[in-house]
Amino acid sequence: MTTTSVAHPSRVLPFNDPSRKRRLVKVAAWLGGIALVVVLLHLLGVDVLGWLEDLWQQIKDVPPGYIVAALLVQTGQTVFAGVSYYGILSAAYPGEVSLAPIVTAYAVGVAMNNFLPANIGTFVTLLMFVTIVPSCTFGGAVAAYIVQKIFFTIAGTFVYLYLFLSVPGSFDESLGNISDHPVATVVIVAGGVALIVLLGRIFWRQVKKLWAQAKQGGVILSQPRRYLSRVFLPSFLSWLCKLTVIGIFLAAFAIPVTFESIMWVTGSGSLANVVSVTPGAVGITQATNALALNVCCDVPQSTAVDYSTAQQLITTAWNILFAVVLVVWAFGWTGGKALVEQSYADAKVKVAEQKEQRAAKKEVKRAEREASGESMLDRIRSHRSASNDAEQEGE
Repeated sequence: MTTTSVAHPSRVLPFNDPSRKRRLVKVAAWLGGIALVVVLLHLLGVDVLGWLEDLWQQIKDVPPGYIVAALLVQTGQTVFAGVSYYGILSAAYPGEVSLAPIVTAYAVGVAMNNFLPANIGTFVTLLMFVTIVPSCTFGGAVAAYIVQKIFFTIAGTFVYLYLFLSVPGSFDESLGNISDHPVATVVIVAGGVALIVLLGRIFWRQVKKLWAQAKQGGVILSQPRRYLSRVFLPSFLSWLCKLTVIGIFLAAFAIPVTFESIMWVTGSGSLANVVSVTPGAVGITQATNALALNVCCDVPQSTAVDYSTAQQLITTAWNILFAVVLVVWAFGWTGGKALVEQSYADAKVKVAEQKEQRAAKKEVKRAEREASGESMLDRIRSHRSASNDAEQEGE
């Protein structure tokens, strides 16, 4: 019985294909396909080339110095957020966590969320944590995610409150002078407090549900001083970097850089991420940013769209490049590629499972409502039958 050696394709080669001729043919096929799509769109009246030229001109309009400054600060935003994850996981799994792999895993998730739907990048990050930290479970990684989001939830709430309170005459138009409407004022304040308490109870209920299977992932919350220095502070610095990046790009397009304009862009971008179904919230981000800048600073729509598009394109490209560099540096090309591919495959499975669970919960609730309705009808029929029997006996 003889064995023949089979040449395994190198991971370094594109398309995992060892034949140079075949690789070139595949690359040419991809380029030809893209060119064919562009030609077909042009024949249909879609000026793709003109759009690409305008897009490139928008990017060229950003002075190089602003781009360099923004990318340096953007790097700080990613690194500081990754450091906050390192603080959480190092407290949960002492002696098993290194800084570089954790920051790299976070950077990969950030890059993927820019072009993949359903926040798959976040799941990739969590599954990379499970892989690179020996004792970490998926429940522990989810708990770490919840702990890391505490600051950003507070920051987001602050932004939304600021936007609401900063709308000119928001209280005067609805209430006039507060002293003239004491009852309405008390009702609004009480309603606000009740809403905060309700949201807090819902949030805490979700935390307790995960806590049973993921106590270890959130152990740093039992160490307030360590949490503030290793999680809260890096998260705060990451958020400041995010605001600074917005300010730099606003300045590049001669848009007023004020606390108000930065808050409006931040809030509108956050809202776009919540309601959008497109990868990276492309399109809806430009629309909400343009509306926000027009409301707060009377910025023309074309200028606001140019600013938003340039910022998203440049930061997205940098996030992807930075993640690739970190993966190669932290894990090597072969190991990093295998790790990211496996995590991505597992993330798609997790997203599918979540969709199935949500669909199953909706089906159970619907069945419960129908059963409740049928039970109510049965009680009504029973009550009517008993009443009729009583009337017949009385007669």
